[in-house]
Amino acid sequence: MRHSAVASMEQQKTRKTLMVCLVLIILILLSFMISVNTGPIRLTPEELIRTLLGKGTDKQNLVLFDFRLPRIVISILIGAGLAVSGCIMQGITRNPLADPGILGINAGAGLMVMLLISFYPSTAAAPIYLLPLLALIGAGLTAAVIYILAYKRHEGISPTRLLLTGIAVAAGISAAMIVLTLRLSPEKYQFVASWLAGSIWGSNWKFVLALLPWIVILLPLAYYKARSMNVLNLGDQIAAGLGAAVERERLGLIAIAVALAGACVAVSGGIGFVGLIGPHLARRLVGVKHQLLLPTTALVGILLVLTADTIGRWILQPSEIPTGIVVAVIGAPYFLYLLAKTKA
Repeated sequence: MRHSAVASMEQQKTRKTLMVCLVLIILILLSFMISVNTGPIRLTPEELIRTLLGKGTDKQNLVLFDFRLPRIVISILIGAGLAVSGCIMQGITRNPLADPGILGINAGAGLMVMLLISFYPSTAAAPIYLLPLLALIGAGLTAAVIYILAYKRHEGISPTRLLLTGIAVAAGISAAMIVLTLRLSPEKYQFVASWLAGSIWGSNWKFVLALLPWIVILLPLAYYKARSMNVLNLGDQIAAGLGAAVERERLGLIAIAVALAGACVAVSGGIGFVGLIGPHLARRLVGVKHQLLLPTTALVGILLVLTADTIGRWILQPSEIPTGIVVAVIGAPYFLYLLAKTKA
């Protein structure tokens, strides 16, 4: 009897998650339609479908496939990657404030990208397919430094200590980046300033192809590790008692989260708060079970970044506001709200 009741509850949760995901997908499709039509040249739904089927005019093909669609696809990949990265970090650290942007991992990835760009003759000359790998190295080194500084023997990782250490490391990296900007040419300085604000600068199909393999490989791998995240959420002692290799699983999950954040930052710039807001909203919708939480988080992240990018391109046409600033307008108050609710 008890087993059937538990099974019934699980089925109800699964049905609820499917309904939530369906609503999010509908909202994403609406945001996609609006984003495609954001700009001086508009495409009706009929023209959009005809162009997608290869029956559009040369002008419509140019607008859709060369200018708008690559940026939209990149926004989708970035939203999913950053949100899932934040979800993993919040799960393994049991810290509701954990986020690759707040903890400084995005800053570490950005420093490597900035070093690469500063030593190339122009921003266009930087090797596109090398950017995610270099960003991964920067993010990984930063995560290692934060982990070492925040770890205490016999105590493990304190959520508050991890947060404060990440903020301190991020501040140091930001200072180093400011020093580097002093040697940049005006063209590169303008680019770096836009990048730091979170402008999606990689807006052609080459950047999509550079980012896509990382997302396609790492998101399923994160979902495969969902059961491990559920066990780690119970605490280190209980997880070890259940037979989990706690440190090995934690380091593996950190590697996935860092790789996702680093690859996304390489083409998105300094977009923060996606990894903070996405998991929190998803957790309110479907609960804490990671088999349900991870896909919902990815959809929330996609909706957030796609909507923010559309607003940024629309609100001051023909100029645009960097996506990171629009996300920060939403994320900063939400972060302060969470900080006020979280006990030190």
